[in-house]
Amino acid sequence: MAELQETAPRPERALLIGIQNDAIPKAEAESLLAELASLARTQGVEVASRVLVRLRDRTASHLLSSGKVQELLRTAEAEDADSIIFDHPLSPVQQRNWEADSGRVVYDRSELILKIFAGRALTREAGLQVELARLRFALPRLAHSREDLMRQKGGRYGTKGSGEKALELDRRKIEARIRDIQEDLKKVRMERSVQRRRRERAGLPRAAVVGYTNAGKSSLLNALTNADVLAEDKLFATLDTTTRRILYAPGRGLLATDTVGFVRNLPHDLVEAFKATLEEAALADVLIHVVDASEPEAERFLETTRTVLREIGAGDRPTLLAFNKIDRVADPSILDRLAERHPGSVFLSVKTGEGIPGLLAGLEELLTSERDEWVVRIPDSEYARVALLHRRAAVISETRDEDATIVRCRMPEDLKERYGGYRK
Repeated sequence: MAELQETAPRPERALLIGIQNDAIPKAEAESLLAELASLARTQGVEVASRVLVRLRDRTASHLLSSGKVQELLRTAEAEDADSIIFDHPLSPVQQRNWEADSGRVVYDRSELILKIFAGRALTREAGLQVELARLRFALPRLAHSREDLMRQKGGRYGTKGSGEKALELDRRKIEARIRDIQEDLKKVRMERSVQRRRRERAGLPRAAVVGYTNAGKSSLLNALTNADVLAEDKLFATLDTTTRRILYAPGRGLLATDTVGFVRNLPHDLVEAFKATLEEAALADVLIHVVDASEPEAERFLETTRTVLREIGAGDRPTLLAFNKIDRVADPSILDRLAERHPGSVFLSVKTGEGIPGLLAGLEELLTSERDEWVVRIPDSEYARVALLHRRAAVISETRDEDATIVRCRMPEDLKERYGGYRK
């Protein structure tokens, strides 16, 4: 009887290399390397081994010294690794040299994140954004062909060989495609702007749910709205925005938008490419910043998110800080320290439902705390304006006179101009 052979392809096995130097302490380097392993598993890559390297003398050819290069090549061979992934940016020359010396695929954190995004882009908008980031990443790496160009024969002095001509053609094609995508994304932004104006006409304040990847943003939106937003225990489960209506108090609602999660050392091109998505945070009335309270690096992840929010112009938005996954925190003193460092934050578990009412109360307070108290008199013929106040403002009292409704409320800034003529 013939022996059965395994035909299913095995997953990619990777040697992960973390870098420690004077700017990156050992503890942080170890944390980043652990996160790189999570990113690799999200991409379906099997981690063969992890190595943390102390970088003392940086080299232009390989980043690391020749002795360390040989040591890591032997490790990759011993671990039967298909690829080598660096938790440090590699120049095009360094990437090419590592691949030539190892005979393996070699890439860095930025390229790994791009691969993950490419596999998780579900809508046309996200697909365009990922393609734009990948093309921008690939463009300088066309210079890998420099040695090949030097070996080209047949070109006359002052003319270009066929290899260089091919390189320029590739570059022009990429640059043309980048321009096309940018034009398409402008149309996407216009469509999103139209959708936003429609939501504004509905008279509801807007909230953006932001936070580090895998903090539980989509799960929170599901819990608050009974929606079916994709929520997986994986990094970057959400790339496309989803907007749902939340009732945060009786008769008062808001529109909450889920956003892509952040991560340390997020490639700048991805931040640029996803601005059409991330601008939901910059234009929101309030932010719900979700943090995984059970994560040892919670404080660092919190600051990473704040850094990206500042970069996209959302750093000054009123924010409710929500520490999620408290059911996973075994030591109560951890939550006590977080509460002391971040007064006004709320603590919850989307899984058990604990703390959800506190989150809604926090949203109500945030949406009303900075609003001036107004008294307006609305004629019966314009009663729709009263209904709008019940949706958008914090109504304190409502009384009647002969032919009008008198409303005492805390008024949001964007309504003050519209109600200025009715103020008593």
